[in-house]
Amino acid sequence: MEKVEFTQGQYHIDVFVRSAESCPVVYCLMDTASVAELAASLEKENLVLAAVSGMDWADDLSPWPAPKAFRGGHDFGGRADAYLQGLVQAVVPAVEQRLSFSPACRIIGGYSLAGLCALYAMYRTDCFDRLVCVSGSLWYDGFLDFMRQNVLQRVPETAYFSLGDKEKQTRNQRMAVVEDRMKEAAAFLHQQGTRTIFEQNPGGHFNEPTERLVRGIRWSLNG
Repeated sequence: MEKVEFTQGQYHIDVFVRSAESCPVVYCLMDTASVAELAASLEKENLVLAAVSGMDWADDLSPWPAPKAFRGGHDFGGRADAYLQGLVQAVVPAVEQRLSFSPACRIIGGYSLAGLCALYAMYRTDCFDRLVCVSGSLWYDGFLDFMRQNVLQRVPETAYFSLGDKEKQTRNQRMAVVEDRMKEAAAFLHQQGTRTIFEQNPGGHFNEPTERLVRGIRWSLNG
């Protein structure tokens, strides 16, 4: 894969291009440390990977303010609207002006809070066609009610959801509902006309995040 990297405001974008012809562009919201591993795992796929990092994880990826989830952490800032505005108005055009073709489709995805933000993006912009939500923080206070009470800006063609089979086994009562909430979210999008899948992976929240993202992206490419 050919690699181009640049900054857009506070964000760092690594773009990996394998094809010279129209193909899907995957916008993955992620931590900088995982970018190289993800790109290496997807190097044979016919896609453009745009890895967007440098965000404040708890603030930029959370849809509205909420109390912190862990002792020692800090409260969620709820700045996802501003983050997504920058993503759509600045990052996406900056990525695609570097390509010699128009994308076949746009996929947005992420892990944990980034997975939550990717799903939230479908309610805030019509920019993306497909969704990858891996171990998404769908336990987030009020998020399922938000989904039911608001209109999708674009009904995604496909939506991939996955979760570790031990993620609900936690003493944190807010997070213990994550599996039920993810299944509800997948069922809700299916009712809207999206082709959805929910997969369980062995282990907890921190087991094999890159491998899980790769599975979701591959499914979305074929979906």
